Amino acid sequence: MAKKDLVSIGSKSFEDLRKINEHGAEYWSAREIQPLLGYTQWRRFEDAIKRALTSCKQSGNTPKNHFAGSGKMVDLGSGSVREVPDYNLSRFACYLIAQNGDPRKPEIANAQKYFAVQARRQEISDAIAADIERLELRKQTAEEFKALSGAARDAGVHDRMFGVFHDAGYKGMYGGLGRDAIKKHKKIPEKENLMDRMDTTELAANQFRMTQTRDKLTRERVKDQPTAIKTHENVGKEVRDAIKRIGGIMPEELPPAEHIKLVEKRIKRVSPKLELEDKDAKGLIGRSEEK
Repeated sequence: MAKKDLVSIGSKSFEDLRKINEHGAEYWSAREIQPLLGYTQWRRFEDAIKRALTSCKQSGNTPKNHFAGSGKMVDLGSGSVREVPDYNLSRFACYLIAQNGDPRKPEIANAQKYFAVQARRQEISDAIAADIERLELRKQTAEEFKALSGAARDAGVHDRMFGVFHDAGYKGMYGGLGRDAIKKHKKIPEKENLMDRMDTTELAANQFRMTQTRDKLTRERVKDQPTAIKTHENVGKEVRDAIKRIGGIMPEELPPAEHIKLVEKRIKRVSPKLELEDKDAKGLIGRSEEK
């Protein structure tokens, strides 16, 4: 499976921000990864860190091995500096922060998918890693669907027209096919949720369609129902055109994937590695205690 990384800050990625401490253990500065995870306010980011600390303890691991309070000097301008609170974080701590962050932030959603795969990478097969990626993406599309519905309501779409609004996006992206027509075309049972039968590629394309529509409705301050519906359809068409330009398979021609519930059951049979061992459990202190 190809290596994937979190969204970069300029030329710096999550892995680029990794440091090594005096114990030879890798760590990250909370202040440095804060913007990578979509937080502009330290106060809100620190709330996510505190939730992660609680999760660390509940998982049977020692918080001090993964979260170390520290200070960071920041430039205030005119040559003056001051110290602000910071944390040195192990990789496991970064994973827990992503899991406890705001899922509405695309950066957090991306981080959750990244760490969900990375956290188990050495104990599972590539097939299960792919299952985890698909399941995380399915959860994200469910959250994005809710967020888009909220944006549609703000843009003037009445509740009784939500079906028409969401169908407009499908029609734009699937060459005129609405949700029910797509299911019929792909021979998906009528009672099944269409997104539960999408593979990773199709889910990612639909997530992009929804996020772009939500942003466009907000950015252009759409406040009437017909315009909101047309906007969703047009964004769907733009996504379709992009797929066509890069030579991708048209979404309606992608075969239905295995139902997501079967994928979830298969993942559950692989026990998550929350009780870390050896070097991973020691986190920031490495193997120094063994000496």
